[in-house]
Amino acid sequence: MASCTHQAEVNVPITAIWNFVSNIGNWAPLVPGYITHEVLSEKESTWSFKSDMGIFKKKIELKVDITSWQEPTKVTFQLTGLNEKFTGDGYFLASKGRNNTNLMTGALQITAEGMMAKVANSLLNTSLPEITAELTEAVALKLEQNYKEHAGV
Repeated sequence: MASCTHQAEVNVPITAIWNFVSNIGNWAPLVPGYITHEVLSEKESTWSFKSDMGIFKKKIELKVDITSWQEPTKVTFQLTGLNEKFTGDGYFLASKGRNNTNLMTGALQITAEGMMAKVANSLLNTSLPEITAELTEAVALKLEQNYKEHAGV
C-alpha cells in the first residue's frame, strides 16, 4: 500500500480553504494528468487522467466518493478504480499555520490489486509522493488565486 501526505502553506483563511475543497469540481481538474471529470452527485464523481509511472503510461478512470465533510477543516474521500484494480482514500485538511498563514494537508493512500499488484504497488510507492505533492500544491495555488479574485485583493 502506497501512502503519502504533503503540506502547503496558504495565505487564506481556513474558511476559504473549506469553500474550495468542499466542492470536488474545484480540485478534480488539478489532478496530475487530468483529462476530464463528471460530477454524478454532491458526493460522487468520476475522473479520467493520464498516468505516467515509469514504463506504465495509460488512461486511468476512477470513482471518487466523498465519505466525510467535517466543516470547516476536513474533506475525506475514497477512490475506486473503474478500469484498473485499485482502491484508495485521501483527504484535505486545513489547520492553523504560523504568522497569519494556514496549512493545507493533502493525503493519498492507494493499493493496487490483481495479477500486477506487486509491480503496480512498487511503482505507486515511488510515484505517489510526487503525485500527492503536485496535487496539494496545485490546490493550494488555485485556492489562493480564487480567494484573491473573489476578495478583490
